[in-house]
Amino acid sequence: MKQNISRFCISLVFIAVSFSTIAQEDKKTIETSIEEIDTIKKKTIYHTLRFGIDVSKPLITILNDNFSGAEIVADFRLKKNIYLATEIGYADKTGEEDYIRYNSKGSYFKIGANYNLYQNWLDMKSEVYLGLRYGFSSFSQTLIEYTPNYKGTYFEIPTVTPNTEFDGLSAHWGEFVLGLRVEVLNNIFLGASMSMKKMFSKKEPDNFTNLYIPGYERVFSNDLGIGFNYTITYAIPLNKN
Repeated sequence: MKQNISRFCISLVFIAVSFSTIAQEDKKTIETSIEEIDTIKKKTIYHTLRFGIDVSKPLITILNDNFSGAEIVADFRLKKNIYLATEIGYADKTGEEDYIRYNSKGSYFKIGANYNLYQNWLDMKSEVYLGLRYGFSSFSQTLIEYTPNYKGTYFEIPTVTPNTEFDGLSAHWGEFVLGLRVEVLNNIFLGASMSMKKMFSKKEPDNFTNLYIPGYERVFSNDLGIGFNYTITYAIPLNKN
């Protein structure tokens, strides 16, 4: 009798140890599977080509009779947080300064890169980025009319309308960009950015100056500038790594 009880107790201990070992092995298998799945998700990176337009320029064209223009934007995801970026556009603006009315029109392009500072959750594609751009513009400028700045005269000063056009003008500049981009629908993004600009070089007409440069926009005396854009873009996934 005592021998049977001893054998029964030994059997219970053996079964308990066996179940404990099996449970530990199953737990390890499950944890390993979860880690593998999690690792796969973390390593999945989509390389995308994204393109769209600056929506502010068509809107300004509709609302302002003195401006017309358009800009196409595109970027390519090169690394996890690095994007190659470009903007290509056209602008035609008639403006007024003190005693001067002018027109500036031409095309431009910008090329550079963005670095995404935002740490996305799983499957999110939002961006808060810093960027650098090199910009080039080829344009013409027309002096429509001007009023001579005579002081101390009692006579009405006539307005001169030469309508003189200056062709073959150009400008080179750099930009520092701060922007954000949010996915509002599947692969459709809304974005906004602000850029600080510094002129490198410019070709100006004789006896006149560049008051507005397409792509660079308003030209100030210190060769510094500021710009904004508001974009809607669509992303095309190309492959997975």
